[in-house]
Amino acid sequence: MAMTIHCDIASAEEAIFSGLAELVVATGELGELGVGYGHAPLLTNLIPGPVRVVKQGGEEEIYYVSGGYLEVQPGTISILADTAIRANDIDEAAAAEAQKEAEHALANQTGDFDYGRAAAQLAAAAAQLRTLQQIRKKMG
Repeated sequence: MAMTIHCDIASAEEAIFSGLAELVVATGELGELGVGYGHAPLLTNLIPGPVRVVKQGGEEEIYYVSGGYLEVQPGTISILADTAIRANDIDEAAAAEAQKEAEHALANQTGDFDYGRAAAQLAAAAAQLRTLQQIRKKMG
């Protein structure tokens, strides 16, 4: 049996995962990061995208986080995000529509245009769609 580490994933609204994990893979500012038992202490920013949790026994769950922080301490992994959603709960049609709207807003800038907000909406929608693609790839 593989060694495990306790993992907590929480959003501003609720804790969505708390349990033992063999491996947690998230996307930090410098790329993908895999954390397992015995990893060195770490604190890093996360970018919007999927978080894979390989639970004790090998079952895998995928979550979407809107960014946030990943902290590794001896025996625990904590992921804190503004938004954290089980990948199966993502509304693909709404994410695709949000991506289209953000792309349209970026292409047709008006006087009261907020570039930062439109870019953030585009990044979040694209990350949600990437998370769904990762689930489909996993399921074959």
